[in-house]
Amino acid sequence: MSKKNIWNGIAAGLKKRSPEILLITGIGGMITTVVLAVRATSKAMLLIDEAAKEKAEAASEDDEVQVLTPADKIKAAWKVYIPAALTGIGSAACLVFAHSANARRNAALAAAYTLSESALKEYQAKVIETIGEKKEREIRDAVDQDRLKANPVSSREVYITRAGDTLCYDHWSGRYFKTDVEKLRRAANEVSRRMLDEMYISLNDFYEELGLPPIRIGEELGWNVNREGLVELRLGAQLAEGDIPCIVLDYLKPPVYDFMR
Repeated sequence: MSKKNIWNGIAAGLKKRSPEILLITGIGGMITTVVLAVRATSKAMLLIDEAAKEKAEAASEDDEVQVLTPADKIKAAWKVYIPAALTGIGSAACLVFAHSANARRNAALAAAYTLSESALKEYQAKVIETIGEKKEREIRDAVDQDRLKANPVSSREVYITRAGDTLCYDHWSGRYFKTDVEKLRRAANEVSRRMLDEMYISLNDFYEELGLPPIRIGEELGWNVNREGLVELRLGAQLAEGDIPCIVLDYLKPPVYDFMR
């Protein structure tokens, strides 16, 4: 590999990780600023004491004892705070640039996700139009069965929700849990009712209704009543490992990114 390619690779890696690098640099700089400011304070106190002594010595015996004014103290000690001030300004700039880079990246991801979502919906509609709903359902069932085979229940934790004893597999989080069809529908109806008042609901809100713990991506995905409408479930019936009946949980309109917009 040539030196040019090596440097190009390093530059590309730094650009890709620039928000993280700037954030770490900014945090480290803020810590350094505090340390420098503490050290500068002890030096400043000495300089202020020396300035007070010089002012007292310069005063004649007939003069009243002079006390340093705030302006005198600043004049005597401001230089020792220059390193801390410069470090603080630089750190703040790193944090601002990190936030800006993250904002641009998130905007680009949101745009890419929207395009992908639109293309997927068009593709699904064309598949149904071409082969019919029955055949499309058969294909979807086959995909669900492949998901269960790829994620056997014996290798996963099964969450107990105290709402039924039917095994269920959630496509979006890849989790197994115990529930029943009625509980799933009640949870969907409840979050849909809330959407009519709150306008949007997150995927984690739906999991909470089911008695499941939240997931990280669950706060980034959700439904907006003005765009996705109400939460409608797509429930598939499959056999999990050991021929255990299993409900596969999905949605007619899947949760989307940036749903609060």
